[in-house]
This record gives sequence, C-alpha cells and structure tokens, in this order.
Amino acid sequence: MLCILLLLGITYAKSQPSFVKDSIDSYINKGMKDWKIPGLAIAIVKDGKVVLMKGYGVRNLETKEPVDENTLFMIASNTKLFTGTSLAKLDYENELSLNDKITKYFPWYRVYDSTTTELVTIRDMLSHHLGTKTFQGDFTFWNSQYSRDSLMYKMRLLKPTGNFRQQWGYCNTCFLTAGQVIEKVTHKPWEVYVYDNIVEPLGMENTHTLGNNMEQMPGAATPYSNSFSETLQKLPYDNIDNMAPAGSIVSCVKDISKWLLMQLDSGRYNDKQIIPWPAIRTTRDMNTIITSRKNAFLPYHYFGYGLGVFMSDYGGKQVFEHTGGADGFVTNTCFVPEENLGIAIFTNNDNQSFFELLRYKILDAYFGLPSKDYSALALPNYLEARNSRLSEIESYKARVKNKKTPLSLSVYTGDYTNPVFGDMSIRIVGGDMVLKFNKHNLTAKIEYMDSNEWLLEYSNPAYGIFPVHFVTDGARVVSVDIKVNDFLETDPYTFTKQ
Repeated sequence: MLCILLLLGITYAKSQPSFVKDSIDSYINKGMKDWKIPGLAIAIVKDGKVVLMKGYGVRNLETKEPVDENTLFMIASNTKLFTGTSLAKLDYENELSLNDKITKYFPWYRVYDSTTTELVTIRDMLSHHLGTKTFQGDFTFWNSQYSRDSLMYKMRLLKPTGNFRQQWGYCNTCFLTAGQVIEKVTHKPWEVYVYDNIVEPLGMENTHTLGNNMEQMPGAATPYSNSFSETLQKLPYDNIDNMAPAGSIVSCVKDISKWLLMQLDSGRYNDKQIIPWPAIRTTRDMNTIITSRKNAFLPYHYFGYGLGVFMSDYGGKQVFEHTGGADGFVTNTCFVPEENLGIAIFTNNDNQSFFELLRYKILDAYFGLPSKDYSALALPNYLEARNSRLSEIESYKARVKNKKTPLSLSVYTGDYTNPVFGDMSIRIVGGDMVLKFNKHNLTAKIEYMDSNEWLLEYSNPAYGIFPVHFVTDGARVVSVDIKVNDFLETDPYTFTKQ
C-alpha cells in the first residue's frame, strides 16, 4: 500500500506543468523585484489537492516579518462572490427571489430615475446593471463614516451615464444594496450570515468578514503603494465595513484555497455539501455581457459577469475569476472547473499588475498554451506611465515657490459642499491651506503654484497629488474641482463655496 501511495504521489507530481514544478519561485521573485512588491502569497489547487501554497517576501518592510500561507490580506472585491453565493443560496431555499425588486425590501429606496427605481432587482444589483460609471460615487463612499443605509440613500444622487441594463458600470454600492437584503430576509447582518453559512462551515479559521482594526489582527500584511512616489509608502488600512458586501473580507490563501476547492467540487468540501450545487451554478450564469470581441493581448473571445464573478473562454476553457483592490492591496482568485484548477494570488502593493499577469502565466502552463512572459511584456509600458506621472508631479512641486496668490488666502477659506459627497472645509492651519473632508478621516494640503493653479496633496498617500483650480467671480470664490486617484474614482467632484 505504501508503494502504491508513493507511486501515485510521483505520478501526480509529474502531472504538474514544469513551470509550476521548477520555475515559479524564480519567476515570482523576479516579478516582485521588477514591480516593487513587498509580499505575495499564492495557492494553487488542482484535482482536489493543494499543489502549491506559499508566501514570498515580507508583510512589513520595517519588521521584515515574512509572508506565509496564513498572512492576512484585504481581498476587497473578491468578497463579491461570497455575497452573490449567499443570495443565490437564499434564492434556492425560496427565502427570496433574485428577481425580487429592491423596493420590496426597502420601500424608501430610490435611484436617479423613477423607472429604474421601480424595476431594479437583486439580480440587477449583483450584475452591475444600474448604468452608472465604473466606481461612480466611490470617493464619497470609500472610507467614509456614512452608515450602510446612508450610502444606499445617496445612490439616488448618482446620475447614470448609460442606460439601465444596457451599459456595464462596476458598482460597489449596488453590491452593498443587494447584501443588505440578506439581513431583511434572515434577520442576520451580512457579515454574520456569510460567516455562519460559508466561512465557518469551510473551516476558514483565519478569515474575518469585517476588516475594521485589521492592523490589530495577528499576521496582517501592511498595505503599500508607490503610485505617487519613487519609493513604497506605507498606507493607512482601509475601513470599508459600511460597504461590507462589496469588499470587506480579510483572509489568507490557506483559507481561500478551501473556498476554491468548494467551487471546484460543486459546492462540496471534505465530502460535505456547503452550498447547494444549483446555487453555485446560478452564480456562474452570465447576466452581463461585457464584450464578445476577441482580445488582442489574451486568448479569449468573450468576457462577462455573473453574480460576483467574471467569466471568459480563456484558452478554450471556461474560466471564472475576480480581482480585488483596496488601498495597498491587490488580489485575485480564479477557478477553472474543466481543469479542476484554482488559483489565488494576494499582494500588498496596489500599484502593479503582476498579481494578474502571474495568473495568466499559470493558466497557460496548465492549459498547454505557448509560454509568454506577460510580466516582461507589460513592464515597459507600466514603467513609462509611472515615470511620466512622477515627472509630472515633480514639475508641479517645482512650481510651488511661495508666490503671491491671486486673492488673499482668507478668501479661499470657508465651507464647501457637493451634493453627493457632502461637506468639506478649507482652513488656514499653521500657515497652510488645509482641506478637511467631513464624514471622512481625510485632509489635504493646498499650495499655490501659478496661473491660478494649486497643488493638492492628500494626507493619505493613496489618494494622490493633483493640480486644482478655483473658479472665481471677481474677488469671490465660486467653487473648486477636487480629484482623487483613478483607483478610487475617475471623475472630479465640484465643491461649491457656501
């Protein structure tokens, strides 16, 4: 019997592609160096077994504590499939219907136009059907002190740029809204229901459904970014528990490997049915066509979205995947039922694409596709764009020379408001003009450059450094446009002076 088991182990090892057996360590180490990634954790599951589970680098640049399979990362939007799965399970159990109107559970709920308000369903929310721009409103919602109901209320102020159920627009507050239905039906908050029905039954012992106080969690990775600086900057931990169904889970690759194994075994784990197969299958039905055109860079012809998961025909196989991005963290999970293959890659630098490029490299190895060094192919364009941005920032800073401002500083001070965001104030603090954003633990310093342009630098480095322009009418300030990192939201906000 021992000989048979040894032979089976040898045969199984030989079935793994040579890249995974022989080359993945060197590839990851080089990629981390090229893309300036402090720490990375990876898990690969194949044919019901974990074939690789490992940490690389460090979770904190100061303490040099190493990353391992238990290191905690914010998985951000990889949370969404947990939400979609929970609602699909409740649909299967006839506790609700995915086609129920949101107003059935929240009669007060409104979106920008009345027709959409009357029609929008749980399924629409899980499929990003609202017609808003990708990330629209997230500057208001992210890291804010607004309650979940307050965020849902503010969605009526988001003017869509597309048509309901026609244009794709990735919407975090849509997932929040869908997740809030869970509490209405089960009388358990989203975080409790997900823990009781998924996290605990899977034995995900090191997983937290809420991320508040992550810095106090044993084994937590530290978030970093170099989006707006030459060197990596330590970032504050995000607190997005008010948007929990969209992205609050904190986990490690050891725990997520169990989630992947369940996905690949029709909802079973360790011979126990955790989620009914019909509910799992429902999450994978394509509800949104993102594109049906062949991709020029990657071998897929279609790309769509189910209930918290993307899907494509990558390399002739049906691939399900999602990424997650929080300040200082980018992660991805992926599973391929036809190959009985699952991949999770977690990192603690948000300004890089290696976490996704590595996934494609692994998929190519298992699919027997021609080997490509996606990292080497993408790196030059990334460096060019990054260097251009840093040069632009340096040119802005060089223009700050204590020049006389067009109006006295006192004219710019006061209270400002935006209908979606709410209020902010500008005050003189220690001789500097400082913006303080109400309902957010966030400030920004403004320094005059020239030509009526000012340089804005946020207290949280993740939010960025940008030029701003005050609109004036004679000796009166009318408004100012404020921009943040595109990672958060792409369009600027106009704040009107009160």
